[in-house]
Amino acid sequence: MKFKEIIEKLNLDVLSAEGKTDAEITGGYASDLLSDVIANSKEGNIWITLQTHQNIIAVARLKELAGIILVNNRKPDEQTLKKAQEENVPVCMTKESAFQISGKLFELMSEEG
Repeated sequence: MKFKEIIEKLNLDVLSAEGKTDAEITGGYASDLLSDVIANSKEGNIWITLQTHQNIIAVARLKELAGIILVNNRKPDEQTLKKAQEENVPVCMTKESAFQISGKLFELMSEEG
């Protein structure tokens, strides 16, 4: 499943790099601890977090993540969005909690087989 399909099905608001949402998703990873994401996420994952600072972009690039979903209506500052745009890291936002969006993402990915 491509990230842009997930964006549509989960009704996510795209905040940056909308043109880079063609990536095939390998799974998801939910964590707010950067070192945990670095140690355990996989290339092509969607990262679910409430963190909004610039370091999330660096971690996403380092791990070659497909993009980031910010939960609880958390919106990053302009510097973070600028960095995301420069680095071609799609950042999306949802009003839902990490628990809710993780469950929905899991369900979507399970339907894919």
